[in-house]
Amino acid sequence: MNHCDVTQPSPQPLSRGERGVELPRAHGAPVLAADMRSSDTDFFVEELPGFDASGAGEHLLLTVEKRGMNTAFAAKRIAEWAGVAESAIGYAGLKDRHAVTRQRFSVWIPKKIAPEIAQLESEELRVLEHSWHARKLPRGALAGNRFVLTLRNVAGERARIEARLAAIAARGVPNYFGEQRFGRDAGNLRKALAMFAGRRVRREERSLLLSAARSELFNRVLAARVESGRWDAAQDGEVWMLDGSHSVFGPEPLTPELCTRLDAFDIHPTGPLWGCGELRSAAAVREMEWAALQGDTASRLRDGLERADLKQDRRALRLRPETLRWRWPAADVLELGFSLPAGSYATVVLAELGEVADVASQRERPDENAGAPCGTPAP
Repeated sequence: MNHCDVTQPSPQPLSRGERGVELPRAHGAPVLAADMRSSDTDFFVEELPGFDASGAGEHLLLTVEKRGMNTAFAAKRIAEWAGVAESAIGYAGLKDRHAVTRQRFSVWIPKKIAPEIAQLESEELRVLEHSWHARKLPRGALAGNRFVLTLRNVAGERARIEARLAAIAARGVPNYFGEQRFGRDAGNLRKALAMFAGRRVRREERSLLLSAARSELFNRVLAARVESGRWDAAQDGEVWMLDGSHSVFGPEPLTPELCTRLDAFDIHPTGPLWGCGELRSAAAVREMEWAALQGDTASRLRDGLERADLKQDRRALRLRPETLRWRWPAADVLELGFSLPAGSYATVVLAELGEVADVASQRERPDENAGAPCGTPAP
């Protein structure tokens, strides 16, 4: 496919759901309706480590498999097991409760005297590997995540579903921030706007709200690119990101070499992560980005991010699942397997297939006619 001169399918809107901006699909109308996370075992995610343990140091690296337990709860349990403060625990990424997840934790144990591993384990948590390392595990220190997702009650023509999957494998999907970033009913966006208006928030919440504000603005730009049919195609004034890194370059004159690298997924067009300073893009790209960032809400988000002293950054506009595979365990059950780089969302891949209902979240959502919530939302 030549991304420098390509006819795009007509974008179809995603259901608005909990997102702040309506997100159009790049691959056309839905080809299925299905349920996800009918049980924890239907959503498996495994962190792909960004480095090997050094084998020496005062931080014990634990690779654990957990079920029905979010990252924060697991970190608290590990701290209690080790007899240390929760601040001594490190982890690279957050994983949801309604899943089977494998991820790393680090525990700072200065005298390197750790309790028995068996004392930490339970039916919900198993330790798969452990080794000593020199430093605390920082956020983002992972190469990506591997997913195995089981969709149930699948409705749709199998041939159309498999054709859509083949298209996703070949072309990728828009690299939207998933609805998890924005909280239930886009609550993080409302809190971010309130924070920018002067409401005080806890320090640990501030970072989350700044990220939600930035993500909303990025999604607006990407949605405009999808609407135009140019989300994965080269335009004048493009800023590029090297695949597998956060290194960016451009804008520079469009050349056949750049088009070849774009088609080979060696480079990707980018959109802005808002902050202080000028947009790096130019020409047609800059005009489209600026137009997508107008309006009262966008203006308040931009102003708040600038006053928070964040700097302009960029994020790739497209995302291609690696090693995408699928099989049908039953006529109405579809199992998907793929890997994604860190910072991307499996739910945006599913959204390009159609309407996928999150059963676990629906179970936790309180009855609108009830007087009080009947469940605790997952982070």
